[in-house]
Amino acid sequence: MANIALVDDDENILTSVSMALESEGHKVTTYEDGASALAAIEASPPDLVVSDIKMPTMDGMELLRRIRQSSDLPLIFLTSKDEEIDEVLGLTMGADDYVKKPFSQRLLLERVKAVLRRRSAGPTPTAEEEKKIIRRGELTLDPMRHSCTWKGQPVVLTVTEFLILEALAQRPGFVKSRDQLMDAAYDDQVYVDDRTIDSHIKRIRKKFRVIDKDFDSIETLYGVGYKYNDG
Repeated sequence: MANIALVDDDENILTSVSMALESEGHKVTTYEDGASALAAIEASPPDLVVSDIKMPTMDGMELLRRIRQSSDLPLIFLTSKDEEIDEVLGLTMGADDYVKKPFSQRLLLERVKAVLRRRSAGPTPTAEEEKKIIRRGELTLDPMRHSCTWKGQPVVLTVTEFLILEALAQRPGFVKSRDQLMDAAYDDQVYVDDRTIDSHIKRIRKKFRVIDKDFDSIETLYGVGYKYNDG
């Protein structure tokens, strides 16, 4: 289905993730560091890069920086780092999503599928795709293209952020608990705590307020959860 470059200095990760991706029909080429991956990617660009951040010779951040100098090739980071600054920096540089270690194979496959779908979707939705588009006031969400706009301006969201916002926007005015938002955004084999959802909500709001400093459509109900208001 897609040619994927997998970059990680952990042989176990290379083996297990390759098997999972190949089971979905993808062709996977593996690299143990960013330098060797970059040379191959520049010579023959794949459809997607899945890369660790902390690696010898050239780390994932530098690999992404070098790729972005000449290409918008989609990239998903695999990372065990917990510092929010790494996520913010990576997304600012142009990463498409993050999957934190340890992760289930199913979670990674869903993220890969979503990023590839966004990449391959055409500019004009079909009638069937049009039915799936969510419009709530100034917000438009297109799940097939993984695209989000606010007041006609694009808002770049990670897959996780998109799924959380989609869950809220599907039923405006109805409260979604943190557990419900976890279920919408994460594989049931992956444990995340309440603070993870709170952090995602914080980043979603921040991205919308770059476009509209008065954005307040996501409401916090302390001790209960969140709801989307489209009024």
